[in-house]
Amino acid sequence: MQEHDERDEDEGFAEAALIQAIENQLESGDPATAQAVYNKLTLVGHEREDTLRLMALVLAWEIRQMMREQRPFDRERYEQALRALPELPEDDDKSDLAEMPDQ
Repeated sequence: MQEHDERDEDEGFAEAALIQAIENQLESGDPATAQAVYNKLTLVGHEREDTLRLMALVLAWEIRQMMREQRPFDRERYEQALRALPELPEDDDKSDLAEMPDQ
């Protein structure tokens, strides 16, 4: 049971860190695609929290691909996946990207 609580805590920390990274991208304007995608999603009716969560899921996906393939961050691939939102990228493993817990 304690292991489950620690895992939930770790996942919550990871989600918060990813969302903070997205907010930093929006604040700095780098990449510019982040602001464009944020604007697009909010204009079509997504709430701010949902938009940040979707964008964080894409960042998590790219980080997972980096680790799996042992390669550097692929900015072009990341921006392409952002532009495809609200459709999430396919993940090679069986875990679902949409499993990031709601807050």
